[in-house]
Amino acid sequence: MNTNNNNIPRPIELLAPAKNLEQGIMAIDHGADAVYIGANEFGARQAAGNSIEDIAQLAAYAHQFGARVYVTVNTIIYEHELANAKLLLRRIVKAGIDAILVQDMAVVEMMKEIAAEPEMRGVSMPELHASTQTDNRTAEKATWLSSIGFSRVVLARELSIDEIKAIHKAVPQTELEVFVHGALCVSYSGACYASHHCFGRSANRGECAQFCRLAFDLKDNRGDVIRKASHLLSLKDMNQLDRLEDIIDAGATSLKIEGRLKDAAYVKNVVAAYNQKLNDIIENNPGVYCRSSRGKSEYTFVPNLDKTFNRGFTHYFLDGRRDDISSFDTPKAMGEYVGYVKEIRRDSFNVAGTAMFANGDGLCFFTQDHKLHGFRVNRVENNRLFPLSMPENLKAGMALYRNNDIVFERAMEGKTAERKLDIDMTIGVDCGKIVLEAEDEAGRKAFCTLDEPLQEAQKPQSDNIIRQLEKLGNTQFRPRKTKLEGGVGNMFIPSSRLAAMRRNVIALIEEQPINIGETPDASKLTYSNNESCTNKRKHAIDAEKINVANVANHRAEAFYEEHGVKHAAAAFELTDNAYSSKRIYGTPHTNMPLMTCRYCLRYAMGYCVKRGGKQPTWKEPLLLESSDGRQVRLVFNCAKCQMEVYAL
Repeated sequence: MNTNNNNIPRPIELLAPAKNLEQGIMAIDHGADAVYIGANEFGARQAAGNSIEDIAQLAAYAHQFGARVYVTVNTIIYEHELANAKLLLRRIVKAGIDAILVQDMAVVEMMKEIAAEPEMRGVSMPELHASTQTDNRTAEKATWLSSIGFSRVVLARELSIDEIKAIHKAVPQTELEVFVHGALCVSYSGACYASHHCFGRSANRGECAQFCRLAFDLKDNRGDVIRKASHLLSLKDMNQLDRLEDIIDAGATSLKIEGRLKDAAYVKNVVAAYNQKLNDIIENNPGVYCRSSRGKSEYTFVPNLDKTFNRGFTHYFLDGRRDDISSFDTPKAMGEYVGYVKEIRRDSFNVAGTAMFANGDGLCFFTQDHKLHGFRVNRVENNRLFPLSMPENLKAGMALYRNNDIVFERAMEGKTAERKLDIDMTIGVDCGKIVLEAEDEAGRKAFCTLDEPLQEAQKPQSDNIIRQLEKLGNTQFRPRKTKLEGGVGNMFIPSSRLAAMRRNVIALIEEQPINIGETPDASKLTYSNNESCTNKRKHAIDAEKINVANVANHRAEAFYEEHGVKHAAAAFELTDNAYSSKRIYGTPHTNMPLMTCRYCLRYAMGYCVKRGGKQPTWKEPLLLESSDGRQVRLVFNCAKCQMEVYAL
């Protein structure tokens, strides 16, 4: 259990994806303490861009609950885009958001300049968060990022509990954001260039073509096929629901859900599941943790992660290296196991298991060649299923999975959650006047008086007074405690007057902003927080030791040099012969891997010599060959315990 030395509960944030304004509001309603969203340019999910107007509207909605909005400006920026990027950043700041996620260090320099502009005086400037695209896997990297002004570091997905603890120990005042749910990239984020090299679509530009989800033949150096047509780089999805407390105890401030390209049902279901779990953890650790925003969500459905898109679940490297993290057979969603085929007839079959089925359910199964096959249920009679078209290769004994639960999908339609702030009200008599006082759970207070003569009631009025005051309807409030004092229960107060008093105090409270943490005044903002910035040239830093790369413009190049980083690597996108004719910034690298992975295919197949696996019979290097003939070479860097993927 985490102990808190200063007896102040540590705020914990549940961070959710927002594909757009609508889904951002859904995430807040279902319990998120913060959401991250992309603008119309420079976000690492190019297909999930939004207008500044929508982002401002989302921020205003979130701030009603003390929740926060972060905008992703986390791609590399080419030289000719710098001016547009600065214009966008200025507009984002004015939208009233709380933080910007950054990959390209030119953004840091531009934010300093924007903060110093006269028109920004008095404007609250957003924090800077170092995106996972900056490849944050070590305490050294987190320390450097903290030294140059980042208030938060988004850690690599591949880290273990012990590694998170070590980073937290190194930078205890810097917030750590840790992924807890969603799709996994096989390469360290920011260190994957396969999509650009093969398709001209850069992952560092928000255009990933998901090269890692393709099917490959695995061949050795003699051309022998070791494994055929398998998704050898495709990983299962992360699910840390049962490990949240361990992650929080290790030092995580923010628990991040992946999925800015996912649908609304995914956002609703996953956020609700993690919200409930986080509330349980906080309730079981009084005085140790608290939520970073306010309000409680109530749902019209029961959250169930198995019913949302997933490729099977894994804890990934949270407990160290393991062999169950990949999904060789399919990159698609299998869904939840629902039983096995018991007996087949000409147009139907029955299922052994306890699951209930409905017309329209989507089911799937694997054949002996490891291929996934799916079909839709047309009619259900007890446990006998009549497919729309009977699959020819379905056999008795085969396991069945449901990847589309029609009953659950219908339950997720429309409004499925309501988030409210608790409010306490006290009504009494003071100096001959009726006084109504109110205070919400965020500590905002208001009062109003009824300036009319007091009237004795012929019968007790307590029940009616409470009933009228607690008619909060479509407001953002939920009554918690309503108290009557000073004999007011024996006074006659017209219901219309009670309603007017209630509306007045609610309006006065709504006018007060919820404190969501201090943000610096623009005129005082430096975006740096220790002496290393002023003494930056005194201590040279090896770029390879802190994984610094992807320099795509002169401002980023100058930033690294000024902050002591030697030989920061030029962006692969500028050096790849297949697609680039741009000027190179930074230090060109030769023979750069297309992917750098903690995941190891040799280990996954049971052939890790370092850890006592089987002795391989093949002749290395191994090759992966896609169905269209593309080939890449695998290098097993056992000294660093990682796998590297190279172009041929």
